[in-house]
Amino acid sequence: MLTSIAGRSVIVTGASKGIGKGIARVFAKQGAKVLVVARTLADAEACAEELGGGASAFAADVADWDQSQAMAAAAVECNGGIDILCANAGVYPQTNIEDMDPAEWDLVLGTNLRGNFLSVKACLPALKASDQGRVVLTSSITGPVTGFPGWSHYGASKSGQLGFMRTACIELAKHNITVNAVLPGNIITEGLEGLGDDYLGTMAASIPLKKLGVVEDIGNAALFLASKEANYITGQTIIVDGGQILPESLEALE
Repeated sequence: MLTSIAGRSVIVTGASKGIGKGIARVFAKQGAKVLVVARTLADAEACAEELGGGASAFAADVADWDQSQAMAAAAVECNGGIDILCANAGVYPQTNIEDMDPAEWDLVLGTNLRGNFLSVKACLPALKASDQGRVVLTSSITGPVTGFPGWSHYGASKSGQLGFMRTACIELAKHNITVNAVLPGNIITEGLEGLGDDYLGTMAASIPLKKLGVVEDIGNAALFLASKEANYITGQTIIVDGGQILPESLEALE
């Protein structure tokens, strides 16, 4: 158990479902005071109620500067400060370049990349006041390592997060704040489950561990990076994908 997490103030953006909810659940189980952030208050409140304990809810669009500032202020008011920011909020519509409306590109880059920047900027004063300032970004293997049709905007945003991270970790080091990223592979979420068992089986076949990850796998990686035990790790990435990116071809798994 990472004992440094208990009682800590944690913001998780995009936390009402999927990977974000898994991250929030992992931190809540370790005794953290979690602010669940989602676009709609009802979704955030439902997640916070499920987590119980010290969880609270807030509605914000992280691509909006005023709302990002209000989110940070709410965490300070509810939990006495901000020790850890898990910047997880993201959108991933699937559209080929030829068919993509430029507005969709702007939406994805706005939420996934601008939203990361604004979340960090808004939380920075409170993170500087903490003795355990941590930023954990949810990136992806898509973009930084792999590509997939229809996700040019998503891949660009996730690669951009890592570029942001590498400079942010240098700038914030003087405040003893670390900035790291988790890169999920194929993780079972509500949306993925709806694609059916055959589809999930095909996906699992391309992974050396022969299974898809669960949201807690990402949460546990974020938990480590947010802990005092990881206080000398910054500007780094952890790929959590069951080895998916390693085989040269499916034949390598046979």
